[in-house]
Amino acid sequence: MTKKVRVRFAPSPTGPLHIGGVRTALFNYLFAKKHGGDFILRIEDTDQNRFVEGAEEYITEALEWCGIPFDEGTMKDGGFGPYKQSERKHLYKQYADDLITKGHAYYAFDTAEALDAHRKGHEAEGKTFIYNWHNRLKLSNSLSLTQDEVNAKIDAGEPYVIRFKSPQDEILHLKDIVRGDVEIDTNILDDKVLYKSDGMPTYHLANIVDDHLMEITHVIRGEEWLPSLALHYLLYRSFEWEAPVFAHLPLILRPTGKGKLSKRDGAKFGFPVFPLEWDDTKEGELYKGFREDGYFNDALVNFLAFLGWNPGTEQEIFSLDELIQAFDLERINKAGARFDIDKMKWFNQQYMQQKSDESLAEAFQKSHTELADIDINYIAIVVGMIKDRATFVSDFWSLSHFFFTAPQEYDAKASKKAFKEGTSELMQQLIQVIEPIEDVSVENLQTEIKGWITSNEIGFGKVMQPLRLALVGALQGPDLFEIMFMIGKQETIKRIQKVIETI
Repeated sequence: MTKKVRVRFAPSPTGPLHIGGVRTALFNYLFAKKHGGDFILRIEDTDQNRFVEGAEEYITEALEWCGIPFDEGTMKDGGFGPYKQSERKHLYKQYADDLITKGHAYYAFDTAEALDAHRKGHEAEGKTFIYNWHNRLKLSNSLSLTQDEVNAKIDAGEPYVIRFKSPQDEILHLKDIVRGDVEIDTNILDDKVLYKSDGMPTYHLANIVDDHLMEITHVIRGEEWLPSLALHYLLYRSFEWEAPVFAHLPLILRPTGKGKLSKRDGAKFGFPVFPLEWDDTKEGELYKGFREDGYFNDALVNFLAFLGWNPGTEQEIFSLDELIQAFDLERINKAGARFDIDKMKWFNQQYMQQKSDESLAEAFQKSHTELADIDINYIAIVVGMIKDRATFVSDFWSLSHFFFTAPQEYDAKASKKAFKEGTSELMQQLIQVIEPIEDVSVENLQTEIKGWITSNEIGFGKVMQPLRLALVGALQGPDLFEIMFMIGKQETIKRIQKVIETI
């Protein structure tokens, strides 16, 4: 019987969730949903020294905003909890002891000072100190000491760690969906600490035990964990457990294409690298968030899906359901993916066009106090006229302010271009053309005004440019007759009279 697909996203609450972490969560989610499986959120908080207040809540809120809901996790027990490693620490010691019993791990009593002395001794000889088969019998551990000596140290309360006993002279043949076949010589592996002297497991032990107990079938994680693959494989083998399928995702690179994208790059180049804003009180810095910067969550998800994966077609705009259907681990690239903020803006613009004028109007109204008392239907019509030139809702005001308020000043360059000798007289005549019009529809305004211009053999620019300046305050904006229709006949005349008096 085929096992049900179960994947997990396991961040540490040591700060805000980086955009690379969001992509890892997304790929896990897409894979799980495509195969009818479960997506689990597990908080790996074994490193209490690096714990940051509010980080766990940030992670949960970020995933919810992105629309990547987890099936199991804190507050959503699916029968495999608890989902925080600090609440599971009673579990890990028995597994560390089991490895010692099987001969795959050992107690190590070396002090930090002793290890430092060994390290410096190796450096003096131009060598690198690695705690493994090469020297473990010369160090203070249960492999070099007698059982009585080990018992005496433990009974005396002497601090110890539990280390994994890496095998000697073996070539491991490992498989990774993204990387393909990987060969590792066990002689280069160090004997990693699995259990610390403070009674907490290290990431390696807790990770493997939790994945096994939570029945994780596929481990989809960042490339930075690739060096740990050999140890994790050996741990599964030592416990005599079936290992999950591994897939290591490529790095997200800086916009230059060189080096891993970091929070410093966001600050340097002025774009967000976190889904939500993060106020770092320790560093005294406020980091931008995609949400607060006006990006749509579905546009961000679409953009992130293409960082390291492609569907093999020309299609770029995918709904979440379409991404689930198209997603395939085999189509993830090995090479790093360059973070291109201009491409993210392009996605945002595409999603802007798909959203209803009504929903955009509500967001626009909320963001501007000037619009508080204006009919939402009127705002929606305006949004429909200008949204194709916007990337963010925050662009709307500069593109449409003249629909709501008369210009208070006029662009100097545009004024010089639009107002020549005789322009004021033409504008007075235009008022006389507009005043008797009763059917103030776009079509009728266009027919009457263009008819007057043509019959009097006036150049269109001589009328249309100063008229645009009067209505907008600059030589820009959508169709003039639509603006006139929207603001009404009386407001149009009022604005023309004002421009005559001002310029």
